[in-house]
Amino acid sequence: MRFVTVRVKAVAAAAGLAAAVALSAMCAHATGAAAVYAKGARSLPVYSVEREDRAIAITFDCAWGDEYTGEILDALGAANVRATFFTVQFWAEKYPEHLKEMAAAGHEIGTHSATHTYMSRLSEAEIRKELTTSADAITKVTGKAVDLFRAPYGDYDDLLVDTAADMGFLTVQWDVDSLDWKDLSAREIAARILERTQAGSIILCHNNGLHTAEALPAVLDALVARGYTFVPVGELVYRTHFTIDAAGRQHKDV
Repeated sequence: MRFVTVRVKAVAAAAGLAAAVALSAMCAHATGAAAVYAKGARSLPVYSVEREDRAIAITFDCAWGDEYTGEILDALGAANVRATFFTVQFWAEKYPEHLKEMAAAGHEIGTHSATHTYMSRLSEAEIRKELTTSADAITKVTGKAVDLFRAPYGDYDDLLVDTAADMGFLTVQWDVDSLDWKDLSAREIAARILERTQAGSIILCHNNGLHTAEALPAVLDALVARGYTFVPVGELVYRTHFTIDAAGRQHKDV
């Protein structure tokens, strides 16, 4: 009887483990990157936005280098698309002329931190310093206030999101990752973006991806042809009366 009891318990444990693994896989498939963070009632950034129209946003993180920024701005201008650039403080200070050009062209600029560190490892005081000094550096060049924030490496915790919100910053992630930082070809970058974009998507690119500028005209033309309208993130998201689901998708309260 003892053998039977132990064996039954072992089978039950194995079945429970299999079910847990299956459930985990289902959650990862359903929620994408947000599944890593959505454990319980966490404070989530905005990954995408539920929209009745076909508005989307394309974003560029600016941290390392500036070689292709001019080409990206030219492509956006040719397509009459306004984007959102998230710039690190040291980038903003090193390339002020391009920062001015972005602002003058009607593009939106958010902070990507001061030092591009893993901000979930910082204290509240350190977070506040990162956000304050980086936003001030951008405003000093552009004359425009900053109220959007993207965490370096997509790394965040409750303290970071809540502290940013308390300071007036909305934390923004993405639901479409171009993976341009992996030096994918222009064709591969375009394919990833076009396959994944839906209404309310926030697309992640980098200003110094090796083939990002090359891919951009085809991406913009194709998405416009599909009926999408590009707006800066600040015009895509809801600022008040909204909820964020477990996948990081923002919904307007009714």
